[in-house]
Amino acid sequence: MRLKDKICIVTGAAQGFGAAIARRFAAEGAKVLVSDLNGEGAAKVAALIGPDAEPFAADVSKGMDFSAMAARCVAVFGGLDVVVNNAGTTHRNQPMLDVTEAVYDRLMAVNVKSIFHSAHACVPVFRRQGHGCMLNIASTGGIRPRPGLTWYNASKGAVITMTKSMAVELAPDRIRVNALCPVAAETALLEDFMGEDSPEMRAKFVSTIPLGRFCTPDDVAKAALHLCSDDADFLTGVCLEVDGGRTI
Repeated sequence: MRLKDKICIVTGAAQGFGAAIARRFAAEGAKVLVSDLNGEGAAKVAALIGPDAEPFAADVSKGMDFSAMAARCVAVFGGLDVVVNNAGTTHRNQPMLDVTEAVYDRLMAVNVKSIFHSAHACVPVFRRQGHGCMLNIASTGGIRPRPGLTWYNASKGAVITMTKSMAVELAPDRIRVNALCPVAAETALLEDFMGEDSPEMRAKFVSTIPLGRFCTPDDVAKAALHLCSDDADFLTGVCLEVDGGRTI
């Protein structure tokens, strides 16, 4: 088992990428705090995983919630080895000036400020233990942006830059920081990314992916497993594209 006895937090884990990551980590021997704004959804995922999972309802845009999450993980499982900052949101695919300030503020709070909160809550725990691993879920939109998702792309570009800077600063503490950059995937956010969910729009999006399909939650979970396992113990500052060749 590649994560045997590792203690992990996965945010946004009630569905999509987060749920797949939580399940995969537990199957590989980890104990997982399943966190989500949707506490009921987090509880369902944790129940499906079994005794090695603990649900936690939290809004990652709030520092107090993130601190409580980290404290709960340590209290229940006895430590913290890995945090996956997966929780995220988007605005609907539309002209940039049509996105309201309220939507922009929430986007940045969830996608960007949450990592600030994660660092403040988790890095002190990692330092006390002498090791740690953080994985941030970014996007191909932060590498190869396209019109219609300007502010979302900007938020994920910030995640990529933060990942690389954190990796350099925290390396002396034996804390690794990496990111995944998935392409559009079969999740609850897909319609917002496309602007409309129709066979024609799906075909248009898939036509830009050389391997000929959308990303899946399991694709992301398998990549997350590698970067959070000891197999990747010399990898930090990596922003791995899970995109079927989209950003080539």
